[in-house]
Amino acid sequence: MSLKFTHKDIEFNIGETVKVQYKIKEKDKERLQAFDGIIMAITGRGDNLTFLVVKKATDNVSVERIFPVNSPWVDSIKKIRSPKRKVRRSKLYFLRKERARSL
Repeated sequence: MSLKFTHKDIEFNIGETVKVQYKIKEKDKERLQAFDGIIMAITGRGDNLTFLVVKKATDNVSVERIFPVNSPWVDSIKKIRSPKRKVRRSKLYFLRKERARSL
């Protein structure tokens, strides 16, 4: 039930909009792919710490992805925006509902 985690000396909180650059291996080449969205949940402790990022795609379809913090495939995490209000929940699963995003 963590509300924040650190990655390369930068602290990230629930509800922040982030851009995660992760490595994808295709045959003998590696490339970086970006995934930007809102941090909905942080779970685990120590080396097993993971965070769930959700992004809104076209036609009100949302895509969720879980990233391990200590994974060698996660290249960088950049903070884009902080939440407008103080977040008072440890998990923001209510953002899955379409009505919650439109408010």
